Amino acid sequence: MNELALYFHTVRHLRPVQIASRIWQRVYRPRVDLRPAPRQRRPSAAYVPPIAAAPTLVAPDTFRFLNVERRCAAASDWHPADAAKLWTYHLHYFGDLNARDSQARDGWHRMLLERWVSENPPGSAEGWEPYPVSLRLVNWVKWATRGNALPSSCHSSMVVQARWLSGRLEYQILGNHLLANAKGLVHAGLYFEGSEAERWYERGIGIIDRQLREQVLADGGHFELSTMYHALVLEDLLDLINLLRAYGRQPPGEWYAAVARMRRWLLLMSHPDGDIAFFNDAAFGVAATPAELEAYARRLELGPPTDYSAPLAVLAASGYVRVAAGPAYLICDCAPVGPRYQPGHAHADTLSFELSLAGQRVFVNSGVSEYGNRPERQRQRGTAAHNTVIVDGQNSSEIWGAFRVARRAGARLSHAGIADAAIVEGCHDGYARLPGRNRHVRRWILDRHGLRIEDRISGRFQHAEARFHLHPAIDAQLRAEGKISLRCGGQELASVAFEQAAAVQVVRGTWHPRFGVTTPNNCISAAFAASSLTSHIRWAQQR
Repeated sequence: MNELALYFHTVRHLRPVQIASRIWQRVYRPRVDLRPAPRQRRPSAAYVPPIAAAPTLVAPDTFRFLNVERRCAAASDWHPADAAKLWTYHLHYFGDLNARDSQARDGWHRMLLERWVSENPPGSAEGWEPYPVSLRLVNWVKWATRGNALPSSCHSSMVVQARWLSGRLEYQILGNHLLANAKGLVHAGLYFEGSEAERWYERGIGIIDRQLREQVLADGGHFELSTMYHALVLEDLLDLINLLRAYGRQPPGEWYAAVARMRRWLLLMSHPDGDIAFFNDAAFGVAATPAELEAYARRLELGPPTDYSAPLAVLAASGYVRVAAGPAYLICDCAPVGPRYQPGHAHADTLSFELSLAGQRVFVNSGVSEYGNRPERQRQRGTAAHNTVIVDGQNSSEIWGAFRVARRAGARLSHAGIADAAIVEGCHDGYARLPGRNRHVRRWILDRHGLRIEDRISGRFQHAEARFHLHPAIDAQLRAEGKISLRCGGQELASVAFEQAAAVQVVRGTWHPRFGVTTPNNCISAAFAASSLTSHIRWAQQR
């Protein structure tokens, strides 16, 4: 498909405000407002300790982000030409101010704070883009609210940053970026006294109220449908509740309801090992873990999470189903790619799934290790990197660029119920754009003895293939007649067999549990002999 058509099928889903904002951002140059900063407002109540992430400052001028370590010893190092943009963004967030044992690095922090102000003049390069400004404002205010005194240069810079941000809100992106912008305005608005700060606060609160009604779905899922970004937005809400209380403001009741739904959704979308499943952009080490978020909610006295222990949980608004039976924990993806106007973190993973047995991840989607606009980013977002079906070598949704999607699969959860076995069925039309106008229907049938997956492809096609990516701890041994034994730590976990498969093979693949990390794994590939393929996965201990 040519690039013009890709642009057309991408842009036609955008909202008018996104197009208008993109044009505005290109022509508007906000004035750097250097008026003196107002006085700092003091908290009127206790500030609950927020989540403390792992340290990222490993020496006075050396950082480790996304599993890449670099020095920042000179002014030019704030904008390294050979670093990934996401790495550079992290450099400007100042997350280490509130990381574990941050007090031990207080001298380093103060030196870097003053260096940042002197070496990053207003409006310059990545450090002054709206998203890093937003997160930096939050981290500086958190650090100050925890009892630390910002250097006077940072106090003066922060008001300039807040004024700059207020003229550069990311309406061209919307989604989690706009929420982060609003969070930054609220933090700055409560840190400073005066009418100007109050305007930032009111504007931020208004954006958050409106966006939460859209971005948090009825089942609690964040509408971008990335488990990782869901966790980030949930932490944002907990931080906001914490900050408002500390400054004597009452958080809206709707925020508490949204937090309760989001907590349940995240726990359902996490494996028994306690960490998130990999759907759409997702990796460990970027967002707080579910356990850390639950501990934070308890410190804020938000009560226990809503019950999430039922054998079958249907997250109808977001399109996921979680089923537990015997030793198995299954998460099925019948979800859309995300909001039509912002699918930037979407993968072509429709009708994929993940499965744990006895607490061990067995079938896993491939995760994500980078955000650059490179072939590897495309491969990780592609259908073949997920536990689903590829038709004629095409992606179920046309992912392209680093964060773009043109024509996308329309997915539908057709059925989810439980009797003698749990049955989940979904379908999608992502391949209807192909000459065969193909549609994919998948049914999962799970009981305590095993899992049967029935795939049907309508329409003509030359080649269809189901892929099953295994966790790196799982060894796959191909036996006679295409039967595969799955072993972990020398013990057999399960066997896999197929009906109506033209060929079955075990190939080498990669799993990407963290940014910057690639881990070898095995992948089972089963080619269709006809329009249907049935996969039988039987637990070893139940046979």
